[in-house]
This record gives sequence, C-alpha cells and structure tokens, in this order.
Amino acid sequence: MSNPDNFTPLMTAQDALVAIMVAVSVSDETIKTSELVTIERIVNHLPVFGDYDADRIKTTSQVVFELFEEEDGIDALFGLVRDALPEHLFETAYALACDVAAADGLLRETELRFLEEIRYELNIDRLHGAAIERGARARHLTL
Repeated sequence: MSNPDNFTPLMTAQDALVAIMVAVSVSDETIKTSELVTIERIVNHLPVFGDYDADRIKTTSQVVFELFEEEDGIDALFGLVRDALPEHLFETAYALACDVAAADGLLRETELRFLEEIRYELNIDRLHGAAIERGARARHLTL
C-alpha cells in the first residue's frame, strides 16, 4: 500500500502555471511565436520560477495538448491546476494567462472565453480580474 506522505503530485505549482499559459495559447487552436516567447520570458524571469527546470515546459505542454484532445480534458486540466497550485497563486496564474493572451496584440473570442473560464475555475474576483486584464493590456500596447 502506498504511503500518502510520499505522494508526488502530477504537476508542481510551477508546472500548473506553465500549463495555464500553454492552455491559453492553445485555446484558439494556434500557438503564436509571440505567445511562446512570452511563456519563455516569464519562466526565465519571474521569481516564482526561480528554481524551475525549464526543460519541464515541453512535458507540461504535452500534457495540455493531450488534455485538449479529450472530451472532458479542460475540466481535467483545471482539476490538475487546482490540485497543484496554492490558492495564493490563483491570481498569478490568471495574470500570466492574460499576458500570454495579450502577447500577439489580438484577443480572439476563444481566448476571451478561455480567460473567462480561468476566472471562474480559479475563483478570481471580478474587480481583481479586471485589474489584472487592464495591466496585461497596458504592458502589451504598441506605439
């Protein structure tokens, strides 16, 4: 019988953040170079990823791709994310998702719906969500 103290989660908290970013990128069925560059930049520079092995991005991305192929895969993805991610990082996950969605300068309807789903699944307060979205928009404006 397995020991619950030795339980290893399927995803780390950092994997969950990467999974959310990849999922937003995939949500419109096309992964833009600007979105990939944004994910890479985020992983390489934010403190939450300080001890993260960037080689795990590929494995985590593959999990997301496989889940998107399944009928209830998005629900499964959110279950994995909620299990792996401490609640105090839910807003961080949403902020990273918004940054990836805004990276190409165009938010498509499917991305907007997916962001809405993230807000719902991670219980992001409406006002906090609006502030996060506004910040992402401001960071990704061009001249």
